[in-house]
Amino acid sequence: MAHQTEFLIDRMKEEKAKAKAATLVKVKQLHERAARNWEKLANRALAADKLRKAEEKRKAEVRAEAEKKAELAEA
Repeated sequence: MAHQTEFLIDRMKEEKAKAKAATLVKVKQLHERAARNWEKLANRALAADKLRKAEEKRKAEVRAEAEKKAELAEA
């Protein structure tokens, strides 16, 4: 999912650059609003990535513990 997060961050940066370059007030506001929305989406994706990694780590620990118990049971 990192690819998706990078995409969202790139779109946010692009909109910020467009807002900075805009000379018309309404156009500037439009790009600023778009940048804020892309930023919200990027932050959600980053949080989801963080949760996903934590869950993968937890599952790996559970698997390792189960394997350890299985080895002790065989001995």
